[in-house]
Amino acid sequence: MKIHKSGTLLLLLVTLLTGCWSSKDLQTMAYATTLVIDYVEDKYVIHAQFLNFSNIAKNESTQIGQEVPIWIGKSEGTTVTEAMTTFYATSQLRVFWGHLKAIVVTENMMKRGLREVYDEMNRFHQIRFNVLIYGTNEPATKLLSLKSLLNFSPLESLLARPGQFYDQKSLILPVYGFKFIAQLNEAGNSTLLPSLSIRNGIWTEDTTNKGMFDIDGAYFFNDLEYTAWMPISDLLGARWLQTKLSRSPINVPNDKPFAALMVQNPKFVITPLIEGDEVRYNIEVKLSSYVNELRENISENDLKKAAEKVIEDEIRTTYNKAILKKVDVYMLSKTLYRGHPHVWKRIYNKKEFPLKKDSLNEIKVDIHIEHYGKYKDRLYEKKG
Repeated sequence: MKIHKSGTLLLLLVTLLTGCWSSKDLQTMAYATTLVIDYVEDKYVIHAQFLNFSNIAKNESTQIGQEVPIWIGKSEGTTVTEAMTTFYATSQLRVFWGHLKAIVVTENMMKRGLREVYDEMNRFHQIRFNVLIYGTNEPATKLLSLKSLLNFSPLESLLARPGQFYDQKSLILPVYGFKFIAQLNEAGNSTLLPSLSIRNGIWTEDTTNKGMFDIDGAYFFNDLEYTAWMPISDLLGARWLQTKLSRSPINVPNDKPFAALMVQNPKFVITPLIEGDEVRYNIEVKLSSYVNELRENISENDLKKAAEKVIEDEIRTTYNKAILKKVDVYMLSKTLYRGHPHVWKRIYNKKEFPLKKDSLNEIKVDIHIEHYGKYKDRLYEKKG
């Protein structure tokens, strides 16, 4: 009797258990991987790139170099939320945003203001904080339909996974959304946003031109407001004040080089010099390097001095071009704000742009040449 009652009770309890009514087949979902957000005629226009795991997952039947189809959706709305949810009406599949890799905002969107964009992205539970963010002037559909080298998945690209590219040559480092937002809201700061473009004329598939992603410059913001765009050629000095820079090449000297060095691991110190109501800044940079190419006979000491002069000139040239556009490219005022907040409030708080040409005082560069590569001519064993 007890066994019968126990069995009956167990059956009743089983009926109360929930089933897998809400389970989803992963292979039949649409995964958003990249968003391009624009602002046109008082509406937010969003283009989204969608991939399916069955197209990009690595398995025994996957053929390396096989083209991966890319689906691009377009929606619009008076709010970012409305624009994103408009995809659901015609997607045919359940849309999942948890694998979003990058968000690209257009210049129109930057001029409008990015507050609504990052408010939506931070509140929506599926989107992670570690999403890469870029600015662009390229057409959205052209940007999102770009194929990767050797027809690999679009996820194997500068747009979605920039780390492996910057390990080889670093100029402007990638920016994650959470860090970009933090810098936007910090006083005394010009915030940098990498500028994403499509570069043609370098790669071809057989005889067909294939454009590839490229970082051609950076957009800058002061106090949440879009300020200016600067090309990569004007920002060469900025790379030496990035502690996460892996390595970057220089010609020594720039005009008629007799050597090419790979420079890496910069360490820098910015020191504010407060003189009444004026503040000037000293910059000290230490770097390691190795020789990639040596075209003339020159002593190690002369090579070292010439390389230091190249980097010093790049740092000052970038600064001078940046202040013309009211950009604090080296975040000098941020150093003052963090170290001397009372001085910053007294001097800078009411100024539209606090820096002048002579605000950058002294630049000291120290390069250590670690080795000359696999080949070392006996001439260079004589130091000096």
